[in-house]
Amino acid sequence: MDSDRGRHRGRLRGFSINRLIPNVLTLAALCSGLTAIRFALRDEMRLAVIAIIVAAIFDALDGRVARRLGVTSRFGAELDSLSDFLCFGVAPAIVLYLASLSDVGSLGWVVTLMFPICSALRLARFNTALVADSPPPAWTGSYFTGVPAPAGALLALMPLMVSFEIEAAWPRHALVVGAVLIAVGGLMVSSLPTYSFKKGRIPRHLVLPALLGAALVMGMLASSPWIALSLIGLVYVALIPFSWTAYRRQMSKDRQTEAAAPGEVVSLRAVDSGPPPRD
Repeated sequence: MDSDRGRHRGRLRGFSINRLIPNVLTLAALCSGLTAIRFALRDEMRLAVIAIIVAAIFDALDGRVARRLGVTSRFGAELDSLSDFLCFGVAPAIVLYLASLSDVGSLGWVVTLMFPICSALRLARFNTALVADSPPPAWTGSYFTGVPAPAGALLALMPLMVSFEIEAAWPRHALVVGAVLIAVGGLMVSSLPTYSFKKGRIPRHLVLPALLGAALVMGMLASSPWIALSLIGLVYVALIPFSWTAYRRQMSKDRQTEAAAPGEVVSLRAVDSGPPPRD
């Protein structure tokens, strides 16, 4: 009898609310991505881009909240992966197709399809990395493999964001949009190491310059948000050669360490640092 009561009380307790918070954030991102598609169908492109940016903010929060609360799980990782595919693979492609690429008919649709396909391939690569047999070195957690999906979405939307600020037709030209879409899709599925900024530390003597830089960025976002976001995207792309150089340098150090201690085998494969398993 006592054991039956214990089991009954266990069923009544259910899940802690803390375990649901990260998933609620992921669902909020998913809703934002779907809403972006709705805005695009109504030709409200500014609101569509804003909805994708909101989805990126929620996506940045859910994993951090899950790790802070200690409620990571495989279910949360799979839900986050599906949300990323829709918000940063499907939604940006549809927005750009309706805004520009539909003008060139079937060719525009073929180019549009390439972006969500690249996003799906990248997320599939990440999911397989989660179940790898041998863990990679800890330092690889500071890098993504290729451009992450949220950053890829914002980079792909740069021509549209520029067109919001300047009175010119060329940013929305199908050739410009298509070229950017293909290039960003290629960066997403590439093996280029890119900074993740999750484990970065700012030296003490650079704290004040960093705060001043953040204030400058906030001011630009407040006055000319679309140009500011485009400049941030360009700076991110410009950092890729530096991340590749830093990664190669660290990998070379590991090879030297392995050669000095031949009994130790170290995996040098970069980890795709999308959101870790969570709930």
